[in-house]
Amino acid sequence: MPEYSLQKTSAGASIAKFRELGLLVFILLLCVGVQLRNPSFLTLENINDMVTNTAILSILAVGMMLVIVTRGIDLSIGATLALSGMISAMTVSAYPDTHPLLAILLGTAVGIVSGMIIGLLVSKAGILPIIATLGMMNAFRGMTFMVSGGKWVSAHQMPDSFKAIATSSIFGLNTLIVIAIVIYLIFFYFITYTRTGRQIYAVGSNPDSAKISGISNDKILWLVYTIMGGLSGLAGVLWVSKFASAQGDTASGYELSVIAACVLGGVSIAGGSGKISGIILGSILLGILNNALPLINVSPFWQMGIQGSIILIAVVINALVKRGVDQSNLMRRRI
Repeated sequence: MPEYSLQKTSAGASIAKFRELGLLVFILLLCVGVQLRNPSFLTLENINDMVTNTAILSILAVGMMLVIVTRGIDLSIGATLALSGMISAMTVSAYPDTHPLLAILLGTAVGIVSGMIIGLLVSKAGILPIIATLGMMNAFRGMTFMVSGGKWVSAHQMPDSFKAIATSSIFGLNTLIVIAIVIYLIFFYFITYTRTGRQIYAVGSNPDSAKISGISNDKILWLVYTIMGGLSGLAGVLWVSKFASAQGDTASGYELSVIAACVLGGVSIAGGSGKISGIILGSILLGILNNALPLINVSPFWQMGIQGSIILIAVVINALVKRGVDQSNLMRRRI
């Protein structure tokens, strides 16, 4: 490997660590500030609620990170979540004896099929990700209303075993939190220690070079959208279990929060850059904002403005960091 490549990797890693450390410090300062305004913020009960509410967002952020790393975007995840959640809820309502694990597998399978379709549109048909996912978002929303007949599935129609998915605990931790931890561990290993994981980053960094080196860009793109779909399907079951309600407009616009968590966590929209640790921090920050701002009586209109401003600042910082890395690499190559 050329010396400048090693230097580039070292510089990028150092900047990433600095950015994550800065985000962690900001989160800690935010927590201290909110606690001073409202002493109930850092109570054990509120922290548990906050982490539980963030679990689904963090699961989706993993899949979105992989998509963005390949220079793509997925605007259909909210609709996929709604479709899988509705089908799972209707199934357990019709067959109350259905094991919760089967309901999870059913929802995940619906999401995988949805993701495979989008992956084929992007990789084989060559449709731009934003167009393909925007179109399928509307298609999946329509399918959700069709399968449900425009009706809701409410709490009293769901068996207690299904609702217990989100309320039960494993080793003293809420099941949603445990599932999120398992997902993160699996994907940390996947992107760090497997050949396919490294190929995903190679495709995002330089698609032409990746293709020349023998990597099938189409397969990688198909894979990341399939993974995103599967995680959306899983999140759909968890969402419906948590809120004990399945609706046609469930998680409408939620994809924007997931993208925001990735951006806050340092995932580059330009592709090729993103870390599991970063999106964990990004998800936590969004979760804290969603929980803390109402506690300190911030107006809902101001809440949106504050969140938007923080996201915008994160985007600007990411752009400046990327520009600094590119200029540094250019200078080394000239030397």
